[in-house]
Amino acid sequence: MKRQHTLITALTLILLSATAPSASAQQRQQTGFDISRNLEIFADIYRQLDLFYVDSLSADTAVQWAINGMLAEIDPFTKYYPDDDQDELKMMATGRYAGIGALIRAYKKEDRAVVEEPYEGCPAQEAGVRAGDVIQSIDGKDIKGWPVNKVSETLRGEPGTTFELIVKRPGEKKPRAFKITRRQIQLPCIPWYGIVDDEAHIGYLYLTEFTDKCAREVRHAILDMKQQGMRSLIFDLRDNGGGSVSEAVEIVGMFVPRGSLVVSTKGKVPATCHDYATPAEPIDTLMPVAVLVNGATASASEIVAGALQDMDRATILGQRTYGKGLVQGIRELPYRGQLKITTARYYIPSGRCIQAYDYRHRTADGAATTLPDSLTREFKTRSGRIVRDGGGIQPDSLLATDSVPTMVYDLTAADVFFDYVTDYAAAHPSIAPAGQFHLTDDEWNAFATKVTASDFTYNGRTAAALESLRKLAHFEGRDIEAQAEFDALEAKLKQNDLATDLQRFREHIQPYLETEIVSRYYYQRGALQQTIDRDKGIQKAIKTLK
Repeated sequence: MKRQHTLITALTLILLSATAPSASAQQRQQTGFDISRNLEIFADIYRQLDLFYVDSLSADTAVQWAINGMLAEIDPFTKYYPDDDQDELKMMATGRYAGIGALIRAYKKEDRAVVEEPYEGCPAQEAGVRAGDVIQSIDGKDIKGWPVNKVSETLRGEPGTTFELIVKRPGEKKPRAFKITRRQIQLPCIPWYGIVDDEAHIGYLYLTEFTDKCAREVRHAILDMKQQGMRSLIFDLRDNGGGSVSEAVEIVGMFVPRGSLVVSTKGKVPATCHDYATPAEPIDTLMPVAVLVNGATASASEIVAGALQDMDRATILGQRTYGKGLVQGIRELPYRGQLKITTARYYIPSGRCIQAYDYRHRTADGAATTLPDSLTREFKTRSGRIVRDGGGIQPDSLLATDSVPTMVYDLTAADVFFDYVTDYAAAHPSIAPAGQFHLTDDEWNAFATKVTASDFTYNGRTAAALESLRKLAHFEGRDIEAQAEFDALEAKLKQNDLATDLQRFREHIQPYLETEIVSRYYYQRGALQQTIDRDKGIQKAIKTLK
């Protein structure tokens, strides 16, 4: 008990030393008492569990449950990483990990993991592993029934280590064995860039995340396209969840004068308060720029989009961004643990903070609250345009999201696309270049016939909603008077069988199928090129820049 009291006292002193300098002595004393009291209660609860709980408990596991539960209540971004679980943290910061360079996912038909895509130029691809290969064993360990995260952890390891990967390739009777040597994998932050409109000399660059040194890659891509004659740029930040603030500041600095304030952070302690200004000479301060964003554009991506909007340096197109105006830092913990902790809010040049969610005040079901648009405040860009805080970056030009038939999701979830594309790639050694590939009518009809003859079940959401409505009407005693209308609608829906709906939604399904096929031959860069002509965001950006 004496050791426990000593630990509590030490923790109290540590926490007191981190109290904000502005707090009064009385406040610090009260805070210290509250901390000491609650730590003592927590320690005694665990002691009681350890002594009297019916089953034995692991101290590491139980205390980590408590830590994770506490941090989850604070916000989704504050997270504890023990010594043996820091790979995710390192990969988020650098974009690098040691492994074979392949995207894998669950394959329900065989209760195994399957290779969805071997990354171009990485050990898996170089060894001959293909998308569609179903993993049988890793270094002699049968992985049947393993969750995907466990398979991923096993594939990763120390650089330079070699192991045997056994896979089953569809259409082949004998499994294939590969000797693969792990090495450092740098995930590409720019899968592809290039000129997308030769007439108007418009360049396109898609940035996936703000990892270490990504600004250097962006600079190289922009300079390369300028040498090809680029006169304006589409900068795609859709689905970019953010990352390094300093990399974001460097990227903004490529379009605005050196020394321009991009973002300020304000936290509880002075060490978390910074002003970030552009550190280098720009590439081009006049070239027209269009930035594409959506609801998954967050954090550092919002700093870039928001700063360029506040400085009237770019046109923002798409949907309102996520609204993450919080900054995280890394704090060292005892026993080589690390804590990713929210330390500050950030403010872009107009002075606004675009944080959308309040995690300290939650709804009855535990969801974070948001600020109504009517309560957001007005700020002004450098030219006097009105922008608002409290809810992400509102685009200058709002684009409606594409409506995709549910059948596309069902075909994807049931691995129909995946299996067909695997067979297609096995039967076709090569295809037309990315952006020029299209299925013929005969190939489409063959796909539709195969799906219709398979065990794929397509349960239209409308039919399910009708059944729910019938039950509700019966519960309210109104089913008899509406019976004729229900029967007529049900008969109408039954006319739309699987074969009919495949043809009805062909214009939506076929592009997804073609992109999947192209990615087997030309990887991520090819998939991007294949979608340019039908990407409404890119096409709107081209029109805007023209």
